[in-house]
Amino acid sequence: MTDMLDDAALDLLFREARSHRAWLDRPVSEAALRRIYDIAKMGPTSANCSPMRIVFVRTEAGRKKLEPCLSSTNFENVKAAPVTAIIGYDLDFHEHFPTLFPFADARAWFTGNDALIESTAFRNGTLQGAYFILAARAAGLDCGPMSGFDNAAVDTAFFGDTKVRSNFICTLGHGDHSTLSDRPPRFGFDDVCGFA
Repeated sequence: MTDMLDDAALDLLFREARSHRAWLDRPVSEAALRRIYDIAKMGPTSANCSPMRIVFVRTEAGRKKLEPCLSSTNFENVKAAPVTAIIGYDLDFHEHFPTLFPFADARAWFTGNDALIESTAFRNGTLQGAYFILAARAAGLDCGPMSGFDNAAVDTAFFGDTKVRSNFICTLGHGDHSTLSDRPPRFGFDDVCGFA
């Protein structure tokens, strides 16, 4: 593939995109959330392990369940957002290898190796969470990814007795751009990159 995104697309995904904390009163449809997932799921993961799991908090009951798990600094953001995605990762991801990676006995690579399971699930679930943010931006939504919540409480409230663990949460909707402050600086290439 030799085609490149134009400047408008790069601005949408990266250069002009911002993390939002204030939201316009515009709904986000289930169809939009399904579309975003269908884009994000195509990003690469180790042996197609695909450990990301998402709960979309869209109802008042869901918000009430999430609110006690939030830090005080994130409470109003989540309360005002049309949707909050809880991005998790499944520690049982390897059980799905017969379907997702039928080319080898990949499940055997992980069975009994809890450290490898944890690091693989967390790393690849985080990658998929980043793909999700980019997919949401590509679909015309603004995002507010954040930490600042009690992971154990979220896991109990939303993932129950499963082996899914929360990674981060991400509010979604149409951000109120009038509330944005100046973008903080970023490192330059020579500050953090090298060659070997």
